[in-house]
Amino acid sequence: MMLVGSTLPAHNLNLFQARRASFRNYTSALNTSTRAPSSCSYSAVSIKPGSNSTELTRLHLANLDKLLQTPPPPQTQLDPQPDIQIDKDPNNSGSLENKGRRLMEGLSLSRLWTQVKGAAEDMSPRHLNRLQRLLSKTGEYSPRNNLSTRWREYHGSNNWAGLLDPLDENLRREVVRYGEFIQAAYHSFHSNPAMSAEEAQLPRQVALPDRSYKVTKSLYATSSIGLPDWVDEARSDLSWMTQRSSWVGYVAVCDDKREIARMGRRDIVIALRGTSTCLEWAENLRAQLIQMPSTEEGHQQSGARVECGFLSLYKTRGAHVPSLAESVVEEVNRLMEQYKGETLSITVTGHSLGAALALLVGDELKTCAENMPSVAVFSFGGPRVGNRGFTKRMDDKNVKVLRIVNSQDVITRVPGIFVGEGVLEEKLKNAKAGGFIDMIDRNMPLAYSHVGTELRVDTKMSPYLKPNADVACCHDLEAYLHLVDGFLASNCPFRENAKRSLVRLLQDQGSNVKKLYISKANNLTSLNLEREFSQKNLEREGMMATCLPSPS
Repeated sequence: MMLVGSTLPAHNLNLFQARRASFRNYTSALNTSTRAPSSCSYSAVSIKPGSNSTELTRLHLANLDKLLQTPPPPQTQLDPQPDIQIDKDPNNSGSLENKGRRLMEGLSLSRLWTQVKGAAEDMSPRHLNRLQRLLSKTGEYSPRNNLSTRWREYHGSNNWAGLLDPLDENLRREVVRYGEFIQAAYHSFHSNPAMSAEEAQLPRQVALPDRSYKVTKSLYATSSIGLPDWVDEARSDLSWMTQRSSWVGYVAVCDDKREIARMGRRDIVIALRGTSTCLEWAENLRAQLIQMPSTEEGHQQSGARVECGFLSLYKTRGAHVPSLAESVVEEVNRLMEQYKGETLSITVTGHSLGAALALLVGDELKTCAENMPSVAVFSFGGPRVGNRGFTKRMDDKNVKVLRIVNSQDVITRVPGIFVGEGVLEEKLKNAKAGGFIDMIDRNMPLAYSHVGTELRVDTKMSPYLKPNADVACCHDLEAYLHLVDGFLASNCPFRENAKRSLVRLLQDQGSNVKKLYISKANNLTSLNLEREFSQKNLEREGMMATCLPSPS
């Protein structure tokens, strides 16, 4: 016979023995793998062969919730403190059990299912292995398929119809690749921001992400705004922040026969970085719309207007360098003459300010020479540049523009007010108020409109970034490439087989990455998220090509 401790009252001994004898007749309500006797008040759910731990967890929680569902006792009198009163009657052995059961009924186990499921998946070996791969320093890319038969479609001949939602895997790879050209421009500028008269005559060394391309021309943007000399004298070590002319990008051409055969043409890339100097920021704030220069002598196009600051950086000549417009036109004409007879394409790509300048470059190139090859613009986080007249001008010239936009990025919603974009334009047209739009466009100095086709991503779709990430993260170029690499469709979650490494995202935007992944990264790798790596350490470990300084 089982020994009973002194803590059990003698008058409850017979009750304990009766309960002990009945234990073998009942199976656990949570252990669904056993057969439940007919006397039980619940029905066990059978387990199918091959069920995983997630399904078992779901069944356990469902059975526990069902077991605890009992009808509430009738209340005859309002009890002011039902949770702290204790039944002191020793003969009422079920009072504490009933109270505990009522407390458990307040827990909605079904609500906890989503959190339990997410935690189980996050801690699964498969998920941790994928995170380990994404944290590796070696870049992994989606496969490069042969585009020779469809390259014009990927270059925007049909405005990327049918390729964006869901996102075509080949187009995703091309978009990320062109974004990496911009990252190379950022790195080249930040490694040597100052400019001398002698250096301006020579191409700058740029560590291109694609070795099948070679740099043929350095590009400079000049501000029409000047600062007093005492500003440079106060901080001579930061004179590059106030210099009027700055290195803004480069022209590169594909020089590899195998890559040319894969793409179906020889590609010319023009990559432009974003705002980095004080005078460039000052130009960004000159938001009034001004008239676009005429493309034909003696003919004035009064409809097209663009932001004053962007046009100033594009058209102003420097003391030792030509304007950005002159440099681009001269180099493209030279390359067209050099590779005359070959199939060519021109791809202009830029981020932030570079995206705005890329639109002006695309507009210029379409009128600078006869038989101009296909021109496409891939812009990341670009602001508005001009009015509806400028949009129509770009369409008439057949300049294809793909705007990659983050829904949380405020830069894409400035400057000015938008006119004739998306839903608002349709509503006004349906209300027969098209003349009202034209009136606003003609008379308001800040009536802006976006150009081209939109590929919209969202920071909240990333499982790694915080949904309330700050403004710098939402505008960061690496965050853009991370979101594009994981984008499947507007109604689909982040793709599980994303290839892009998380190393740089964790380094540049560690404060905006979810703490769960920060702790996992610390446990899985030796990555230091507090920026203890110096620039020399990055160069020594060979990470310079994949982990560049943050553009923000």
